[in-house]
Amino acid sequence: MLDLDSDVRSSPIGHLSQTASLKRGSSFQSGRDDAWRYKAPQQVVFVEKLTKLVVSQLPNFWKLWISYVNGSLFSETAEKSGQMERSKKNARQRQNDFKKMIQEVMHSLVKLIRGALLPFSLREGESRQYGGWEMKSELSGQWLTHVIQTVRLSSESLTALEIPNDMLQIIQDLILDLRVRCIIVTLQHTAEDIKRLAEKEDWVVDNEGLTSLPSQFEQCIIHSLQSLKTVLDCKPGEASVSFDLCFYFYNLKHYTTHFLNNIPSLSVDVSSPDLFGSIHEDSSLSSEQRLLIALSNCRYLERHTFLNIAEHFEKHGFQGVEKITQVSMESLKELDQRLFEMYIEFKADPIVGSLEPGIYAGYFDWKDCLVPAGVRNYLKEALVNIIAVHAEVFTISKDLVPRVMSRVVEAVSEELSRLMQCVSSFSKNGALQARLEICALRDTVAIYLTPESNSSFKQALEALPQLSSGTDKKLLEELLNKFKSSMHLQLTCFQASSSAMMKT
Repeated sequence: MLDLDSDVRSSPIGHLSQTASLKRGSSFQSGRDDAWRYKAPQQVVFVEKLTKLVVSQLPNFWKLWISYVNGSLFSETAEKSGQMERSKKNARQRQNDFKKMIQEVMHSLVKLIRGALLPFSLREGESRQYGGWEMKSELSGQWLTHVIQTVRLSSESLTALEIPNDMLQIIQDLILDLRVRCIIVTLQHTAEDIKRLAEKEDWVVDNEGLTSLPSQFEQCIIHSLQSLKTVLDCKPGEASVSFDLCFYFYNLKHYTTHFLNNIPSLSVDVSSPDLFGSIHEDSSLSSEQRLLIALSNCRYLERHTFLNIAEHFEKHGFQGVEKITQVSMESLKELDQRLFEMYIEFKADPIVGSLEPGIYAGYFDWKDCLVPAGVRNYLKEALVNIIAVHAEVFTISKDLVPRVMSRVVEAVSEELSRLMQCVSSFSKNGALQARLEICALRDTVAIYLTPESNSSFKQALEALPQLSSGTDKKLLEELLNKFKSSMHLQLTCFQASSSAMMKT
């Protein structure tokens, strides 16, 4: 326990400490709501009581001194003229003594508050004298904001007495340190809250393929911004902490990284059957479906959430919004690309891997084959698997369909082109069969073609001998129409309007 009298017995603070107990954890002012006293940390109650004590006692002491200096005190006591002049002269000679007494009050007040809230800001000897609090956990940003408001009100009350600014500067320094500490603590807690968001993921999607995670992430940031606004607003005589804010809010990139790396957690092998099990064990979604949900969330973050957050930064007058948005977007795009490549690998690799065994099933030989009778089963199976990918993506988020399908088509067309270019020679029938299957695939997925897949199909066709007769061309057209007719229902998903295509 601190014994204020042992250090400042002869000072005003010594008298104030005798007027009301400042023991830590003691009952607060009687008018204060009991529920508040029960919830408030002891340090907060201590600062409330300490500042109330100083503000209630110091004004009377100050007014008494002013009356003493200007002689009004002697006039009221009907002092004789000679005695009054001697008293005034004595008062003027002792102004430095009085100033020292006021400074002792200010220093004791500030050191006691620092000992309770900012013990690391005291020297070693001062820490033993003014500190000693049992800190189970650091005060939250909310309580620090409350303390800042309390100290500000006290400062305003003392300033209203017209006490010289140099005597009150130590309080302004305390307020600045409290504001900076509040910013740091608030942002640290925000980071911790964001890290824990993954634990709240329930994988329940709305009709846009989103979970509640992007909204929760946005609310965490916005709440942090709003809570800091009061702290960052400069009262008269206070220094700006905008530089500190810009520095600490630059770490939004790290918050974003922690958040994004948990939707899903990329530290786990995605091929593992236990993927995401620790996040939501009851979910019946597959790993691939969760990747799609994560991609959908990333897309929404890029197009909406980060822009909304940037608007809130600007609305609250924060600087460096462009940089904050830039680094956040970079982290988001990096993760989005990794998730996307994982999903494509899951879905495209099996389809790509099935092409070569399917083409040469039954010892098929391009140099020795019958007249084509239609598209062979391996290509139909590949298309059915591509359709399955389309259905899975569309179920989660139709906005992701063009991006995913385009990449799957690129992978399949690239492999088909490679296989065609590896053939040493084609017979007439073999060339016609190959052209039929290449054209069937190309025409079917036409709305998802990209420059890359177009190039692959072109290279595949260039690897074949040209059709030599009109009869072959007619047969090719008939077989293509037969294929499209027989698989009309299955190929419906490839007949969407090309206007629905979105930039990948």
